[in-house]
Amino acid sequence: MIGTTLQVWIVSSLLFCAGLAAVLLRRQLLAMLLGLELMISAANISIVYHAGLFSDAQALAAVLLVIAIAAAEAVVGLTLIVDVYESGLSPDASELRELRG
Repeated sequence: MIGTTLQVWIVSSLLFCAGLAAVLLRRQLLAMLLGLELMISAANISIVYHAGLFSDAQALAAVLLVIAIAAAEAVVGLTLIVDVYESGLSPDASELRELRG
């Protein structure tokens, strides 16, 4: 049981670090959005494992809520990225100052 918990923590922390690196090191908007999704998935993996370990139904319900919020975040993020591409601006996050309607 301890070995499995350690494996879940290692996988979860590696995914989280990969997502954090994508957000901090990459300047493309799509790569940053994918990094955020990786970080959310890493947290969900850890929560689902521990919810199953302790038979906690409330934690599983919280994970479903987080998944729904992540889906909404992905839709809004992809919409903003498509708007940036359609406006002819550079997809580089460091060059964007503000979004204009």
